[in-house]
Amino acid sequence: MDDFVTLTYNGQEIKLPVAIGTEGEKAIDISTLRRDTGFITLDPGYANTGSCSSAITYMDGEQGILRYRGIPVDQLAEHATFKETAYLLINGKLPNREQLTRFSVMLNDNSLVHEDMRTFFSNFPRMSHPMGILSAMVNALRSFYPELNTLEEEINLTMTRLLAKVRTMAAMSYKISRGHKVIYPRPDLTYCENFLNMMFDTPVKPYEINRAAVNALRVFWILHADHEQNCSTSAVRVVGSARVNLYAAISSGIAALWGPLHGGANQAVIEMMTKIHEEGGNFKKAIERAKDKNDPFRLMGFGHRVYKTYDPRAKIMKKMCDELLESLQINDPLLDLAKELEEVARKDSYFIDHNLYPNIDFYSGIVLRAIGIPTNMFTVMFAIGRLPGWIAQWKESLDDPQWKICRPRQVYTGNQEYNFVPIHARG
Repeated sequence: MDDFVTLTYNGQEIKLPVAIGTEGEKAIDISTLRRDTGFITLDPGYANTGSCSSAITYMDGEQGILRYRGIPVDQLAEHATFKETAYLLINGKLPNREQLTRFSVMLNDNSLVHEDMRTFFSNFPRMSHPMGILSAMVNALRSFYPELNTLEEEINLTMTRLLAKVRTMAAMSYKISRGHKVIYPRPDLTYCENFLNMMFDTPVKPYEINRAAVNALRVFWILHADHEQNCSTSAVRVVGSARVNLYAAISSGIAALWGPLHGGANQAVIEMMTKIHEEGGNFKKAIERAKDKNDPFRLMGFGHRVYKTYDPRAKIMKKMCDELLESLQINDPLLDLAKELEEVARKDSYFIDHNLYPNIDFYSGIVLRAIGIPTNMFTVMFAIGRLPGWIAQWKESLDDPQWKICRPRQVYTGNQEYNFVPIHARG
């Protein structure tokens, strides 16, 4: 770091070094600011604050760029399996054939869930949201799998367990919620095939593997595998900075992802479509409400906190969405309504001027509904996809030589000191 910026206050000058990333990103290093000046920075929502240095994911919101470990996400969506993408994020490089085979075997060997965990599943109230159940169950995994002898062995096996078991647990929770027989993973099926089979296979109607659905799920999970320092990833890093076990850190990420402004957005898209359909299908009214500054209504699935142009993932997901709907020939009024709304909003000058392009949540909600995933499982699907990114981010923070426990500061705006008043003297 050879460049500096100068901060001047009351005639005092403080030099702060400039850090530059490999893609030219610039940051002012304020790590010594409070020590040297007594000042802190104030940045609500951390929109202008870099919490770490990371070599995992690069995104440029202005240019619409997203890369995992340097590889453009569209290339991974076109050519890679989800397991290859997970390996890439966690280990920093694509696996060779031997490494991928070993990884696949480990995933298969760890895909079963302890039978005692079914007792936990069965005792959640039937109306419990799957995300709440998943967060609790991931945390509970720590009780079933004690620490191993070496840290490296512990980390590698724990990461593999999570990738294997979360998929099984998600399908299991769906089956139990419907009162159906739990379907176990099969060694002859791929990661994505196994999930769909565990979800939809029944003793009376065996599930037939649908290539279009499998491919759509593969792309969906790859596109959701990581997205830099978003809310849930930051939660994993913050909780992980206390040096908790990986299960607890991932559980916190699932809880953060549950929010409708984060992972719950794809569910909110379908719920919005359902409401518009129930009110007569007048989506143009919804568009006008979205333009009204005095109306709290939001058109879900449009715009993005970081992307100021078209979400690069949305382009890929739209293509996959169109191919899937054409292949399945589904007659669903909600999907028809969504396509009409998309067509109108993409041409509307208000949405164009305000960078309110359809985002990945808009198309992924349509894709998941077309596959047959229940709406309340949408965010769980997101969590399965994001799991490799969370693990990679947790592992990177664990290995960071500049690690510190996360402890933000604040600007206090409460009462100044005053004396305690006995209860008999209070007004």
